[in-house]
Amino acid sequence: MAKLSALICAHNEEQRLHACLGALSFCDEIVVVADRCSDGTEAVARQYGARVVSGIFPIEGPRKHAGIARCTGEWILELDADEGVSPAFAREIRDTIERADAADWYQIPIDNYVGDQLVRHGWGGSFGTSSAARLFRRGVKSWKAERVHPGAKLDGAFGGRLNEPLRHMVDEDIADMFARLGRYTALKAQDLADSGKVKSIADDAFRGVRRFFKCYVSRKGHREGDLGFLISLMAGLYPILSNLRAREILRNRARDGQAERPVVPPAPLPLRRAEAAAQ
Repeated sequence: MAKLSALICAHNEEQRLHACLGALSFCDEIVVVADRCSDGTEAVARQYGARVVSGIFPIEGPRKHAGIARCTGEWILELDADEGVSPAFAREIRDTIERADAADWYQIPIDNYVGDQLVRHGWGGSFGTSSAARLFRRGVKSWKAERVHPGAKLDGAFGGRLNEPLRHMVDEDIADMFARLGRYTALKAQDLADSGKVKSIADDAFRGVRRFFKCYVSRKGHREGDLGFLISLMAGLYPILSNLRAREILRNRARDGQAERPVVPPAPLPLRRAEAAAQ
């Protein structure tokens, strides 16, 4: 039987982690990367027999790599703490990895919820996604050293898109959506400033309009009413705000005499501990 590891990266997710981990009994092991947690996240993870990797990871790519390093399964199922799975999802995952002709990685559909409303259409532009490469053999997927939504490289054979979706509780309400946009653009701005890949205002405007059109029209965000319009608008605002904030960071660095200093994303600090909860 193929061994399956579930990987969850979490920051102060005590409240939501119960529902996520409680549905993962079909996995052979659970690895939780507890990043700068000050609540009961680690205790909840241990309650479900998870192996806990605790540390300080400013960059998302190294955070995920630290978790992968602790996984012992041939297969990795990558989840977020605000995601849940159904029994049908669990059966499909097990059936897929047990196939003799299984590929190396698979795309998984994602059902996104704002509050209790399922929003199927309009996601994109780094503000949300309706599918992602979440099931893969260990060693197949790697991430760039970026703070938010790091680019990923996938090696090996693509097995297609599975049928059963993850349930993603993406936002509680509209206020939560605006707060998330603020967090994401702040992190993306730091990545842009560090890399020097800051776009012009004209480029920002063009990309913003193009992303709004793509999400609202091509990806049918218009079918979702007010939320579809808002999601498309935020997808369009994402590159504009990220670049405006990146320019602000660069201005502040220039003012403080850091303009000529190369800025490199910091490496993760040494792990405080990495331990198995269940012996």
